[in-house]
Amino acid sequence: MPLVRDEGEFRFYGGFALQVRAIIEAAMATQTLMLSEFPWDERHRVKGIEEVLTPALVVYPEIVASNIARTLHLLGGDADRWRAHIKTAKLAYTLRMLVDRGVRNFKCATTLELLVACRSGAADVLLAFPVMGANARRVREIADQFPDIRISVLAENEEQVLQWQGGTVGVFVDINPGMNRTGVEQGDGNKVVRLVHGVGQAGLEFRGLHYYDGQYGGLDERERTAAAHAGYDRLLELVNEIGQSGVSVPEIITAGTPTFPSSLTYEGFHGGGFIHRVSPGTIVYCDATSLAQLPSEYGYAPAVLVLTRVVSHPHDGIVTCDAGHKAVSADAGVPTCVVVGHPELMPVKPSEEHLPLNLKEEKRRPQVGQALYLLPRHVCPTVNNFDSALVVRNGQIVSVENVSARGHEAPLLRTLEESTTSSVTPAATEKV
Repeated sequence: MPLVRDEGEFRFYGGFALQVRAIIEAAMATQTLMLSEFPWDERHRVKGIEEVLTPALVVYPEIVASNIARTLHLLGGDADRWRAHIKTAKLAYTLRMLVDRGVRNFKCATTLELLVACRSGAADVLLAFPVMGANARRVREIADQFPDIRISVLAENEEQVLQWQGGTVGVFVDINPGMNRTGVEQGDGNKVVRLVHGVGQAGLEFRGLHYYDGQYGGLDERERTAAAHAGYDRLLELVNEIGQSGVSVPEIITAGTPTFPSSLTYEGFHGGGFIHRVSPGTIVYCDATSLAQLPSEYGYAPAVLVLTRVVSHPHDGIVTCDAGHKAVSADAGVPTCVVVGHPELMPVKPSEEHLPLNLKEEKRRPQVGQALYLLPRHVCPTVNNFDSALVVRNGQIVSVENVSARGHEAPLLRTLEESTTSSVTPAATEKV
């Protein structure tokens, strides 16, 4: 049954409209799509683990490079079409890999991520989170510190626009596509047009429209694409309404990782008189969720794992390792991860430092002290759990890299004003 748009909402033709819609909304809410197992890949083995404190975050640069290359291939080799969200990458080491391959447009969510991006070679960075008060003042400071980098922000109301008057940052109008986190509702074209004109009247540069449709991750690929394309139809109507009011839209930003394929197949983004950029970030590392959402033919692979050790056999059918939710994020639910190469082990509810695993085959019980490799369900906050990461190439630990954009800057603005180095120092590298 075909999806159609009805005043910004979605409905189905046929007698089971409410039932089908309830199924879709439930799928979007639960976000349950993830891999249940993942086979062992010898590229992930870490040699010399007797010297490694666990849990440890492991980054595999060859796989990072492959994931970047595959993304660029899907974008027709045009790195300018990718505004990569760095909430996943987090490491200046990884940002430099992106920059070295021509990716210089970024999206971020915190002032610390903004600062790290600016220090890592970015040319254009959108802080894709509505900042107010001292946070906005901090963005102004960073923009003044890096005058050659185009820095922009989001706005969804007049107050958020006016706070940037007299500064150099550009403004994207944030559109709410139904995710209901931030933005102007996509059905309110009049408000969007007024806000766009308000940006110009405030003496600021209108950079375009930001449209993050991340709510469809729990749908299968066909349903996700149909829902996303219906939303893009409405988005282009907004572009037309803005154009008819006398203002052109320079750039449209869509698509995190779940709707990345949907944006690639939407014909309306080609030849529309604007730059269309996608903004997936998870695909740089990948996780058990994104690998289930993305077509297997794309060829993505896990570039980050958590190395853990078995620490206990507390009961028949249970083993415990040292990777609780302070190591592998539990924000996306349980199971928090997949034990790579061990389909007989099923992670259950973690505590802070402990991760119990249900054992399906007693004869395959791992020994206390044995190393296991975990593929996170949600890699972005998992990376944020660690201060540093092991960089492993061909099995060898080649360096230890700071997770440069972990967390947030110091909370007092005057502290930041007194020292430009107090918030973050250039990414340190400890050679091994």
